[in-house]
Amino acid sequence: MTDQEQKEWDLKLRKLDAEIANLNAATAKLTTENRWYVVVITSGVTLAGVAVARLLMGLSTG
Repeated sequence: MTDQEQKEWDLKLRKLDAEIANLNAATAKLTTENRWYVVVITSGVTLAGVAVARLLMGLSTG
């Protein structure tokens, strides 16, 4: 393998390493967003349940 070929392979490998790092960063971001999505949905469902319960209690005592 010539020096030129070795340099080309090194460049390709560095490029692949950079792409892998970008994919890992994107994966970490999506994982974090997915965790927050579950928290937000659970909060919304809980608040909706509380609102319905308060509405039903208000109707039954009124």
